[in-house]
Formats: sequence, C-alpha cells, structure tokens
Amino acid sequence: MNKLVIGNLLYRPLRTFISIFAIAIEVVMILCIVAIMLGQVNGARNSTSGIGADLIVQPANSTFLSGISGAPVPAKVADVLRKLPHVAVASPTIINLTTGSSVETIWGIDYESFNALRPFTFVVGTPFQGPNDVIVDDYFARSDKGHHIGDTITILNHEFRICGIVEHGKGGRKFLQIRTLGALMSNPDNATLFYLKADNIKNQELIRKEITETPGLSDYKVTTMEEQLNMLTPEHLPAFTIALNVVIGIAVIIGFLVIFQSMYTAVMERTREIGVLKSLGASKAYIINVVLREAALISVCGILLGMALTQLIRFWMSYRFPTLPFFVTADWWINGILIAFVGGILGAVYPAFKAASKDPIDALAYE
Repeated sequence: MNKLVIGNLLYRPLRTFISIFAIAIEVVMILCIVAIMLGQVNGARNSTSGIGADLIVQPANSTFLSGISGAPVPAKVADVLRKLPHVAVASPTIINLTTGSSVETIWGIDYESFNALRPFTFVVGTPFQGPNDVIVDDYFARSDKGHHIGDTITILNHEFRICGIVEHGKGGRKFLQIRTLGALMSNPDNATLFYLKADNIKNQELIRKEITETPGLSDYKVTTMEEQLNMLTPEHLPAFTIALNVVIGIAVIIGFLVIFQSMYTAVMERTREIGVLKSLGASKAYIINVVLREAALISVCGILLGMALTQLIRFWMSYRFPTLPFFVTADWWINGILIAFVGGILGAVYPAFKAASKDPIDALAYE
C-alpha cells in the first residue's frame, strides 16, 4: 500500500509539491504570527522584570499600558516617596510612545535612581555626559546598519549622541535624561510613573499602605511588579486572543481547502484505478486508507518544510530586525504541527469516502 501511495503522489509531482508547499505556508503562518505576537508580550514582560523595581506608582486613572500616558504628574513626587520608611529607591520615569517611522517607546530616566534599581550593564560607553546624550541597548545598536558610540540618532525630531550601549532588558531601548525628554514633551518637570525598590520585598504591602496614607498621594495607583507582570499576558491584552485565533483559523482553512482540492482531483483522475482495486477485492476501508495515507504523507512533508522555513525566518528576523522578538514555545510548535496535520486529514475525508463509494462496474467503464 505504501508503494501505491508514493507512486500516486509521484505521478503528479507538481500538484504534490503545491499541496506540500501550501501546508508549509499554513505552518509558517501559524508559527510566525504566534512568534511575533507572543514575542511582543514576552519581550515586554522580560524588559519590565529587568528594571529591578518592586512596585510601580502611577496616577489614579492610568492602566498597566502606561506607555501611552505621557507625563501627567510632577517628578518631585519621587522626593516624597523616598522619605517613606520602607522605600529604598524611588525613580521618576517618563515612558513616551512615539509613532514616527516606527512605533517605539522612548524612556526618560533619572540615571542615578534608575540605575540604583538594578545597575545598567554597559557593553561599551558611559552614562550621560550631557543633555543631548542617549543610552541605547545592544539590540537597537545591532539594528539597521548598526550603531556605535558617538553616532547621532534622531529622536522626536532632535539629534542625540549615543554615549553608551547597554545590555537589553531594562525596560526600553532608548534612554534620555528625564528632563530632556520632558522638555521635548513640554513637561520638563513631570513624569509618567515612579519605580520603587523596597528595603525588603516583604514590605510591599506596608509601602502601599504608607503611600495611600500620605496626603496628596491617596489617589495614586500602587502596583507590585508581580501584579504588573501578571497583566502582561495575552489574556489581558485587548483583542490579542481574538486576533491570534483569526489568523490561525485562516491558516487552517487554507490547508483544508488545498488538501481537499488536491485529494478530490486525485480521486476523480483515478476513477478507473479505483475500479480496478475494488474489482480485485479492495474494501471501502482499503480505498479510504489509501487516500488518507496520501493526505497524511503530504501533510507530514508540508509540516517538515514549514518548520524548516520558520527556522530560516527566525534566523533572518534576528539578523534583520534584532529589536523585534520572535518567540515560539514548545507548546506552539506542537500546536502548529497538530493543527496542520488534523486540517490536512479532515480535508481528505470527503474525497476518501467518495472514492470508497464508487461502484466498481461504473468505475471500470469510466473514460
């Protein structure tokens, strides 16, 4: 039977290759879309956890999507927070979302306090030497044609000199001095939020209580870093799961239709062959088995090709777009394989039963 299956597929090599390639495209669509979407979420989680803070203090109406909130509160609130009994570090920070040539967040930091949360690890260069300096991470430094110490880059239509390149994972990719970024936003003395480090991680709830009991700060929102990270999941992002399911659904439909069309055409072309098999005693189950084996072999070859193409895309993305996370978990590798395989088999079910139901006398007389 296996020789018959392989012979049938090799008899129409172009159609077989197109079917395999279509399944591969289905796998690539699923894995690449998942990798990019989950990469953004996991990249945000890893960067946020790498800041080194224990708590985040924000204005009352802010959400965990703080990158769009501008700089609505006075940065001098950090001085009040530093005086609380269990606060070791309070760092005012601006997080500004920009939509110029690309969507990105620019961070404005008070270097001394922000570095005290968890020190920067410099690959090369130094901290800020002047108001027109910018610190970038190693991912950004590798992007485009590469950036080096002393290079000039444009941020918010102003030129800044790269003074230091640090290891990624400290929240952002570009860091300006907080007053510099504030001035560009017409709020030189303001901040988006405040990162706090406790004298002891067990004192987080005490700090939360101290803040709410401080005059002028009772309306501020205090979130632990653990709570913030729990919010950075697909389930808490608007329409994330819906978009992911829509893309996967489209990929499944493509794979289903291609296998269906390929197997249905193959059945129609091999009507006489099916008649011969049935006249020699082949049962309906045997005919169904032959067709489903062909679909399964096409699906397996397509899945292997799709996995190989996904790895090539992954390597290319890491070289061409190092700042764009490309993250596929083992679960999604398995999910992508199963989705493509099951879709391929389902696409062959009707053609298989149609082939099995053919009358051998009519099939032999078919021209």
